[in-house]
Amino acid sequence: MENEIQNQKKIWGMDSRTKYFVYVLIGLSVISVALFVLLIIGKNSLNKKEAIIVKEATNQFENLNLQAKGVVVYDVINNREIFSKNGDEPLPLASLTKVLTAIITSDKLRDDQKVTITAEYLAPEGDSKLIVGDTWQVADLRDFTLLTSSNDGAFALATISEIKNNQNQNNIQISGDDLRIQFVKEMNETAQKIGLSNSRFFNEHGLDKNADRGGAYGTASDMSLLFKYALQNYPEILEATRYENLKFSSGAEVYSASNTNTFVTKIPNLIASKTGFTDLAGGNLVIAFNADINRPIIISILGSTEEGRFTDVLQLIEATIKQLSIL
Repeated sequence: MENEIQNQKKIWGMDSRTKYFVYVLIGLSVISVALFVLLIIGKNSLNKKEAIIVKEATNQFENLNLQAKGVVVYDVINNREIFSKNGDEPLPLASLTKVLTAIITSDKLRDDQKVTITAEYLAPEGDSKLIVGDTWQVADLRDFTLLTSSNDGAFALATISEIKNNQNQNNIQISGDDLRIQFVKEMNETAQKIGLSNSRFFNEHGLDKNADRGGAYGTASDMSLLFKYALQNYPEILEATRYENLKFSSGAEVYSASNTNTFVTKIPNLIASKTGFTDLAGGNLVIAFNADINRPIIISILGSTEEGRFTDVLQLIEATIKQLSIL
């Protein structure tokens, strides 16, 4: 009997030790898993914090030396501004005005409709070398106007577009300030429809009305929206502005036209551009380019200098590409 009891004690003693050992193993396993989970969570949290710090520390726009008074860099796909400097400050627009002129005339005139240049169309300041009596197709005159920033061309398109019942006419000649006044009214109505809430237009070409008053005012933010609207709804009107030089035929006359954006070949993946310059406005420039495949970015520059707008835009392009790579 005593031997049997001793044997049972041995058996139970072994079981207890085995169970204890199993419990220890289970406990260690649980602790190990818990430590591993905490380690992973901590590492992820640290990585997020490091990523935030990196992003904050690498704002590519922070140390740019820009001459412009107003700037906006606009991401078209994500519908947001990724950089702004006085983006909502109204400033003189100069010839950026002509983009809105081109939009409105594209609705009113057929591309193949013909325009005969009159002496009245050559009244605005600035020699675009248009010749009285020459006949242009509307599309060519529009492209010439935007490429060379022709004040005469904008004047002609605005006046012609207000002629009543012109749809069935192939050759148009007209004069009259009343028609242009009506056109400017439509410019402001269209601007409001587009959403240019801080813009106001006083003529069709953007020339200063006098030493103290510009021909149009708007913000860098508004100009980004205007360019976006044009590219999405009237892409053909800005196509010519991608090129350094183009030739246009008007009857027997051939016009060689150079882009007023003299840096057009230095801008990567350029989609469109438009310059502006007057004494009041200084140097203005709006461009659209692809920062990556199908990643259109619009850069609006207002109130720079005649040369500074181009160096400004190159800085902004470089900063944009770098910034997008870390977002």
